[in-house]
Amino acid sequence: MHRAATTLGVSAFAVLALAGPALAHVTVDPAQAPAGGYATINFKVPNERDNASTTRLEVTLPTDQPLTSVMPEPVPGWEVKVDKGRLDKPLESHGRKIDEVPVKITWSGGSIDPGTFQRFPVSVGRLPEDADRLVFKAVQTYDNKEVVRWIEVPDGDTEPDNPAPVLALGEPAADHHGGGAHSGDSADARDAKDTRSGDAPQKEAAASDVTASDPTARLLAGIGIAAGVGGIAFGVLAGRRRTGAEKS
Repeated sequence: MHRAATTLGVSAFAVLALAGPALAHVTVDPAQAPAGGYATINFKVPNERDNASTTRLEVTLPTDQPLTSVMPEPVPGWEVKVDKGRLDKPLESHGRKIDEVPVKITWSGGSIDPGTFQRFPVSVGRLPEDADRLVFKAVQTYDNKEVVRWIEVPDGDTEPDNPAPVLALGEPAADHHGGGAHSGDSADARDAKDTRSGDAPQKEAAASDVTASDPTARLLAGIGIAAGVGGIAFGVLAGRRRTGAEKS
């Protein structure tokens, strides 16, 4: 019994030890985007060291499936630089030929402390339609001069020791804009639409109240007018009676 428990414990430790590095490499988040459109992705960089901080990240963009547009989002405390390179065969995008595309993004000057991670958002596009994935090779540098190269291309079900970040490409988006969070109505637009649709019943109800109150208002107005006319007639008749009495 003791031997079985020991064996189980050693096996569990071995599994966790093997799974640890796989969970700590540089990845792309989300892991999939629609082909043929634009998307915002994050390069998620964890710090794997207990005694050093990550101070630099270099991401090499694919040249076999080049991206015509790359726009990094500013990250507080970090400087970003986008390098471009010339293509042997120009691309055509939006009716114009492009012979120079982004080939590398470098973030530097910041710090990812031990036990933390950092996201580096980038808007990319147009994503290719004739590929099922994009591979971004990354190089992570620590402040103790250690360099970790996440450049091994995953092949099949076996993950290498230092896998490169991979973005899977799914079915093309209908509007070719991709980026699931940006497709369709935005939250603000939906809220505005809900507000407008919510106002309509209220306006209809208010109009219904006004319509329903019209007969009542007309009745009250008629009663008021009749009472006024009656009062005038009564006053005239009373005056005539007083005049007749005085003459007699």
